Amino acid sequence: MRRLAIPILCLMAACVPSTKNEVPGRNSPVATALPPMKTFATQRGGGVNRPNSQIAQDFLDLTFQMESGRPLPWLTKFEGPIKVAVTGQAPGSLEGDLARLLARLRSEAGINISRAARGEDAQIIIEAIPRKTLQKAVPQAACFVVPNVSGWSEFKRNRGNGKTDWTRLSNRKKATVIIPNDVSPQEVRDCLHEEISQALGPLNDLYRLPDSIFNDDNFHTILTGFDMLILRAYYSPELRNGMTRGQVARALPAVLSRLNPRGNRASNAGANRTPKQWNDAITSALAMRTSQSQRAASAAKAVKIAQAQGWKDNRLAFSLFVQGRVTLGSKPETAISAFVQSGNIYKQLYGASVHAAHVNTQMAAFALSSGQLEVAIRLTDEGIPAARNSSNAALLATLLMIKAEALQAAGRDEEARRVRLDSLGWGRYGFGSERNVRARLNEIKALAPRRVRS
Repeated sequence: MRRLAIPILCLMAACVPSTKNEVPGRNSPVATALPPMKTFATQRGGGVNRPNSQIAQDFLDLTFQMESGRPLPWLTKFEGPIKVAVTGQAPGSLEGDLARLLARLRSEAGINISRAARGEDAQIIIEAIPRKTLQKAVPQAACFVVPNVSGWSEFKRNRGNGKTDWTRLSNRKKATVIIPNDVSPQEVRDCLHEEISQALGPLNDLYRLPDSIFNDDNFHTILTGFDMLILRAYYSPELRNGMTRGQVARALPAVLSRLNPRGNRASNAGANRTPKQWNDAITSALAMRTSQSQRAASAAKAVKIAQAQGWKDNRLAFSLFVQGRVTLGSKPETAISAFVQSGNIYKQLYGASVHAAHVNTQMAAFALSSGQLEVAIRLTDEGIPAARNSSNAALLATLLMIKAEALQAAGRDEEARRVRLDSLGWGRYGFGSERNVRARLNEIKALAPRRVRS
């Protein structure tokens, strides 16, 4: 199981100056000093609004199949207290984010999990290694988790011999989470959330889930209320190691009724399975090593499949979002149309959500580039609360940077200065190194039209 290394923002690449004649019409790179890094002291999981009958189907599909499509014969989980240890050269931000995650797992999911004391045996080992080393073993992965091993060296020795095969487990006794130690604090935190949750519970991802980290769209970067409910159900006493899908299906209604009483309501909507062809099209569209023309064709195919399926949910919206991303450089009109449609669907379904905030980021960048400054400010203002509430510093910093440049171009210099300073603090958490923060800041600054002084 792995978290995919997929860039979350493309920032209107088609609007960035690409010829010498255009350069004088844009602002020069900024040299603002960086403030201290900002972090999220608290994290919000959010509520769960779907009926328990739908959640039960989601639980079964998450639990009894892997992302590859391989079925899992029975439920497996840890028994007794779970201890977590950290090895390798861990980045400084890891300890605080890990402590917050473990506290949430205890309070929201009811799991008996804590840090291992020095010399104490641990059931989950987190090992931090360089990203280049990690991706030599598992290309395209940002991080991953494997069972039955106590670290990177043991994983390499046993890779491919069956010991690390999830389908062969009868219970869980040991798992290792491999994370990079040379990426942004946010990426480290995101890896902790996804991989520790999969070390504990479900191993699948489902694109149909709008409110979950168990979704390769990467819109949710920390565990949501839905995810905590799934983990709480997973570790309920009614569900035991070795139970088959049928046995779990029979036990789930009572479990969910007890844990989520407000979900005890009728539902006419059954789980709509996602065809493999759509998954393959999305994967191809997001594959950075694939040619631009092939990515665009795959994105168009995903949209066509979604429409043919009659979907009106987040899968159609995500298909359009991906189409917008991959056609920015070649067909900007197609991209803008796709973003508008995607944003409208997300807003109709979920209001001012993190999904809509991602779309707003693309649209605000376009508005900034085309001189529609008030539109850019309005779109960023709409997206900033959702980015903040979802603890997504990279998204929040980007929205604030776009707003700052729009304010600057509009002559509102003092407002621009304050917003830019705020963006840099979040950028240090979301993008990591000073070089990365300045690169993003200057990339957005290059989109802004030069202010004409009278």
